[in-house]
Amino acid sequence: MVPNDPKTEVVPPAEAPDDLPLPSDPKVIFLGGLFVLAVLAAAYVVSEIVLPLVFAIVLKLLLQPALRLLERLHLPRILAALLLIIALFGMIIGLGTAISGPARTWAAKLPEGIPRLEERLNFMRAPINTLQLFLQQVENFGETGPSANGAISERGASLLMKLFTGTGNFASGFFTTVLFLFFLLVSGDIFLHRLVEILPRFSGKRQVVEISQQIESDISAYLVTITIMNAAVGIATALAMWLTGVGDPILWGTVAFLLNYVPILGPALGVLIFLLAGLLTIDTLWQALLPAGLYLGFHLIEGETVTPMLLARRFTMNPVIVIVSLVFWFWMWGIPGAILSVPMLAITKIICDRVRPLASFGHFLEG
Repeated sequence: MVPNDPKTEVVPPAEAPDDLPLPSDPKVIFLGGLFVLAVLAAAYVVSEIVLPLVFAIVLKLLLQPALRLLERLHLPRILAALLLIIALFGMIIGLGTAISGPARTWAAKLPEGIPRLEERLNFMRAPINTLQLFLQQVENFGETGPSANGAISERGASLLMKLFTGTGNFASGFFTTVLFLFFLLVSGDIFLHRLVEILPRFSGKRQVVEISQQIESDISAYLVTITIMNAAVGIATALAMWLTGVGDPILWGTVAFLLNYVPILGPALGVLIFLLAGLLTIDTLWQALLPAGLYLGFHLIEGETVTPMLLARRFTMNPVIVIVSLVFWFWMWGIPGAILSVPMLAITKIICDRVRPLASFGHFLEG
């Protein structure tokens, strides 16, 4: 017989929400809230260390199936980890080298193309000016002095500084991410083994093993699935850009592939980018709208039909919580935080579904 501990009882995922326990002790709720706030504050302050570590953990889950495959081929774990890291970052560096030239070309075209864009979008000038005037009046409400354009430019510069700070911190942690990833791949399940050894009860040991296996299985499947689907969207977008005459299919396919990792906001930004690219390169208006329309169609097919159908058996997420998590982690860590928001939310749900005191919160996260 397996002893049952009411505090650590293993529960299946929240399939029947009729008997979900809710925390009743206010001290537990208060201390739990303080603990969460302390963890989030620490993650914000030491983001230069925590962000590469979290990114390495997610990449480890992504590469775990390939690592097990190489181990079945009797490759030593160290050699298999090195091969995977070299292949992954070699592909990233090669792709970055391939798109750097077209990206510089488009960056050089942009200043010259702004008058063309203003001419093509002349019909939108009146509503945009009205909206700007309204926002300026709202901002100036209650102020004694007039608001100069310098304040607007300062806010724009501040926004750009925040964006570049977030991405710059991630770039500066590139080596740290590689280092963490290598040792995570080499160490394997050593942390799980040590945790199982120190837990006093068998029920706790079984619970930890089940949670670990479920996280590895579900998150690996999620990451592999969205990577394959993002690659399919990137290939389809590259073909569309080539057929519509925009050019540089490798650049635009890579942009579509990367933006698709950021839920909702990434595809929305992609539609805007491809709309501007079409307006800059194609003379006929309806043909200039075609690249953005094709990209939106690819995203709707992939994001609203194929990917949900493939992932529905494992987990579904509350879309409102996904948006809140996306915005929050983007504020915390910038673009890398937006990319990591959904995997971290999925890991949180898996853990909550299998720890009885947190089962109600896991059900709340469910779609």
